[in-house]
Amino acid sequence: MSDEARPSRTAVVIPAAGRGVRLGPGAPKALRALNGTPMLIHAVRAMAASRAVSLVVVVAPPDGAAEVKNLLDAHALPERTDYLVVPGGDTRQESVHLGLQALPEGITTVLVHDAARPLVPVDTVDAVIEAVRDGAVAVVPALPVADTVKEVEPAEKPGDPEQVVATPVRARLRAVQTPQGFDHDTLVNAHATVALTGEGATDCAGMVERLGAPVVVVPGHEEAFKVTRPLDLVLAEAVLARRRANDGF
Repeated sequence: MSDEARPSRTAVVIPAAGRGVRLGPGAPKALRALNGTPMLIHAVRAMAASRAVSLVVVVAPPDGAAEVKNLLDAHALPERTDYLVVPGGDTRQESVHLGLQALPEGITTVLVHDAARPLVPVDTVDAVIEAVRDGAVAVVPALPVADTVKEVEPAEKPGDPEQVVATPVRARLRAVQTPQGFDHDTLVNAHATVALTGEGATDCAGMVERLGAPVVVVPGHEEAFKVTRPLDLVLAEAVLARRRANDGF
């Protein structure tokens, strides 16, 4: 069957094996409660809200796959979407790779989404999928950078003054979000080609860039922010409260 005749099927990989140390001690970040519901469940629901998504693969902590599966089973999720939990690795890159290996045949588009971005609107998810289906091999949602950004020479000791070496032109900068979308074969090739070194890649689009393949940007959304620090939890709760007031849920 030619590529044009092959039906398009979209799956999402959510790496959720990290500990989230910047949020402090306790449960892994993805399992922290947000309005009484784990962030991971919010993120899964956000992906499954897209009618184009047929499968969500959650990559769990290596020793917590059963716990995460029980968590998914205990919460109401859209029935039109399939869900799969697989154990992850030591780095994000390794966890995404394990998630890719779990995908069934026939998947043409793969989204990779941060569990710590629980509030991304469905319109952003759909825009990424549509861009891949229109022919882009790698798509990232992103926002213009509000702050002036400085490149510095990192200090040897945390907290020491750092020397500014450059000021990038702000108009050319974008703050990248997720879900990032990929042609399935392109992303698999990137994971097979780019070495698992150091901490691993923090951004799948960066791996595709290293292959020399083009990456394009679509508009992101201010509510797709990453919950990393305690203040982000406060902001996320405020967004959910506003949604409840506006949408009645």
